[in-house]
Amino acid sequence: MTRKVIQTDKAPAPVGPYNQAIAASGQMLFVAGQIPLDPASGQIVGEGDVAAQTEQAIANLSAILEAGGATLDSVVKTSVFLKDMNDFAAMNAVYAQHFGDESAPARACVEVARLPKDVLVEIECIAVL
Repeated sequence: MTRKVIQTDKAPAPVGPYNQAIAASGQMLFVAGQIPLDPASGQIVGEGDVAAQTEQAIANLSAILEAGGATLDSVVKTSVFLKDMNDFAAMNAVYAQHFGDESAPARACVEVARLPKDVLVEIECIAVL
């Protein structure tokens, strides 16, 4: 198996010992969980607004996918982590704008006790290349 690190300055830099994404054998792209950080300022986008935070998290995913040679259409699986499951409808409305057709990826969505920087949402994905 070959393994290639994917990095772009169009998405937030990792804040720990991980990479934005790893391409495996030129076939799969594993994108680390993205939170609503603005890559230019490093600031949280949409404080208290899960829809705005979801939009930024997906923008960050999209930038990393592009750097790895993929698009949102290439995504086969997402995992969505919510601080509060009561935010599901608002998150899902934004998510559906990007993944809402019949070829939408498989998805898991769970409520978690806490997310990095106390954001409301984090999204990770797997794409085919």
